[in-house]
Amino acid sequence: MALSQYPQKNSDRTVGKQYQALISMLAITLVLLGGVGARLFYLQLVQGQYNRQLADSNRIRLMPKQPERGRIIDRNGKTLAGSRLSYSVFLWPIANREQEWEPIIERLSNILKIPPQNIRSLLRQAGYNSPSLLRIARGISPEQITKLAEYNLELKGVQVEGEAVRYYPNGDLGAHVLGYTGELTDEELAEREADGYRLGDLIGQMGVEAAFESQLRGEWGGQQVEVDGAGRVLRVLGEKPAQAGNTVQLTLDLNLQRAAETALGDRKGAVVALDPRNGAVLAMASRPAFDPNIFSSRITDDQWTQLQSRSYPFLNRSLQSFPPASTFKVVTAAAGIESGRYSPSTVLRSSAYLLVGGIQFWDWNRAGFGSIGFERAMAMSSNTFFGQVGMGIGEETLIEWARRFGFGRKTGIELAREESSGLVPDEAWKREVFEEGWYAGDTINMSIGQGAVQATPLQVAVMFAVPANGGDLVTPHLLKDREEARTWRRSLNLKPETIRSLQRGLRQVVTSGTGGALRGGNIPPLAGKSGTAEDPPRDTHAWFGAYGPADNPEIVVVAFVENSGGGGGKVAGPIVRQVMETHFNNKQPTQAAGTASVVSD
Repeated sequence: MALSQYPQKNSDRTVGKQYQALISMLAITLVLLGGVGARLFYLQLVQGQYNRQLADSNRIRLMPKQPERGRIIDRNGKTLAGSRLSYSVFLWPIANREQEWEPIIERLSNILKIPPQNIRSLLRQAGYNSPSLLRIARGISPEQITKLAEYNLELKGVQVEGEAVRYYPNGDLGAHVLGYTGELTDEELAEREADGYRLGDLIGQMGVEAAFESQLRGEWGGQQVEVDGAGRVLRVLGEKPAQAGNTVQLTLDLNLQRAAETALGDRKGAVVALDPRNGAVLAMASRPAFDPNIFSSRITDDQWTQLQSRSYPFLNRSLQSFPPASTFKVVTAAAGIESGRYSPSTVLRSSAYLLVGGIQFWDWNRAGFGSIGFERAMAMSSNTFFGQVGMGIGEETLIEWARRFGFGRKTGIELAREESSGLVPDEAWKREVFEEGWYAGDTINMSIGQGAVQATPLQVAVMFAVPANGGDLVTPHLLKDREEARTWRRSLNLKPETIRSLQRGLRQVVTSGTGGALRGGNIPPLAGKSGTAEDPPRDTHAWFGAYGPADNPEIVVVAFVENSGGGGGKVAGPIVRQVMETHFNNKQPTQAAGTASVVSD
């Protein structure tokens, strides 16, 4: 019999199956709702503070405002360094995930001509979750601004902002003394982070910019703003104005600085002018030079290569040491008279050469000048006269007075980081360096500024200030502050007769000796000394230092020309004269100083 023929009975199990699916669905729903609720509980209560911060960081942007760097002005208020408006490119790291930055980085690299790895490195340093703007380029061109605008929709998290950048209105004029600014290196950032410096900050890298960084820097400000999804500012939540840096006024005279650099021309060398009454530096020139404005934007490889091909253009030769040559005879004369072994009226017989230890030490004219005293020997720059004085007083006395005049140590100028101490050699130094003792020939060489003795043009200027101001050693300085004469002067306790002998001898250099280039014309009477330093196998260096007016000095000028091949009176003398003409007559030179036909040393 077929099963269908029997009557069917209702089953409780069959009825339960009708609700089984519904019950299962309800159970699953309750589980899901429970999970979501637990997750919501976790997100809102357990991680609520964290997620609120995350949401805020995605809509709140920190926009730091760089302070305008303080101005640098000369003694008359003329601007030496200021600011101008420029445009920079910033990234907002948190705007994109790391992988989302990659196409943006490639586009920026192409527009800004920056290697993509440099941009990646900056983002990694700042952190991809940083809500603060990160500068990646400064001083961009109008063409680059236009390109960035064209690709704006593809450059999420990128913005162009105007900001003040360093500007030197006189180009390379005074570049070595002013210095330049540049972005912090990783090492500098590590050292200065505790002082409030941050990635991308600018800092003085040399010269006055570095020496007075704390005064010039200013204080950062900024805005906390709310932005929409496209990065547009909706409202300002808070603001702290940036504080500009302080103005720093220098002792430099812009007109005199221009005269010094014009007179030096394209020759390697330096010119220093200072006030012998208080040590105020009026001019400090060095050649070759560089234009510090190039560092106000990203320097190109071509610019850097061109700079490096110009015989160390960043070297401030005013603060580098060289053999001082016959300018050092000022020290030898003072040491000789102060020792008591010689009087101002002492007469010695000069000759073609001094024979010591089988070695001939020649006078520069290869003949000598006969029997002469201190003043005539200074005028004619007799090597054999001052060699005898040096041997007579001995190396210890000569070395002592060299150090009293400030040689062998830094002068105290604010640019100590770039200043050489020079060298006053002694027996201990010679044994350490050459493993041999001190000989009489070493004393002769030192007495005429040759051999191992080294001095900077600034040190030589400080030396000339001693006879100019009546016997005081001055501390050269650049900050025009507290310029009372006694603040910067220290007496060397020279005898009056020593000072008078030095002054008369230096005056004779100009009236009848090797300083004929400074004689007569439209300047007051001057006093000074020439020098020609040996530098084998290269050409000789040329020196000249002078002060004026001779009877009431108000300025010292020292000129140094590296490896000029000519005598100090002929090569460096005309440079000093041109600077003196500007000082006394407010004359504006238009070309480099030439050479003079004078008795040379």
